[in-house]
Amino acid sequence: MKHFILTLTLLQGLSSKMIFDFNINSDIQNWNVVDDTVMGGRSSSQFSLNPEGFGVFEGVVSIENNGGFSSLRYRLKKTEVKKYTKIKLRLKGDGKNYQFRVKNNSRDYHSYISTFSTNNDWQNIEITLKDMYPSFRGRRLNIPNFSHDFIEQIVFLIGNKKNEEFKLMIDTIELI
Repeated sequence: MKHFILTLTLLQGLSSKMIFDFNINSDIQNWNVVDDTVMGGRSSSQFSLNPEGFGVFEGVVSIENNGGFSSLRYRLKKTEVKKYTKIKLRLKGDGKNYQFRVKNNSRDYHSYISTFSTNNDWQNIEITLKDMYPSFRGRRLNIPNFSHDFIEQIVFLIGNKKNEEFKLMIDTIELI
């Protein structure tokens, strides 16, 4: 029985691919905050590692001056996703809604989006890649949902059309 459990565990490990595993030694210099200040807004956020080694994305979203979003972006090496159907996020939020976005080509103007809710506890959020819809500047596009073989960028975004403080702690991001 022990051998069976070990084999099953090894097979499960082979069926996933880690995109980012935060820990106290993580290099987060390629994670970039982009707030609505790029278009005149007044939101502000930052990203850091806490003493436990979790990524912490936190700040204040302001709808003043036509603003209303904060985002955290990570450009990764072109990563093949055709063997996977979902992205699994292990994170702890603050009870607010967030978006998770991917780009198959970092130069594309549009992203593929999924919204998820947090509940103040650690959660495993599973996002089905084919259900992620295309959007640009808050508008859904009339092109097919995500069906690409690669991703080059991932993004966490908060933009709930209201003034609010936020805090999202991230542990792992993986393909399953």
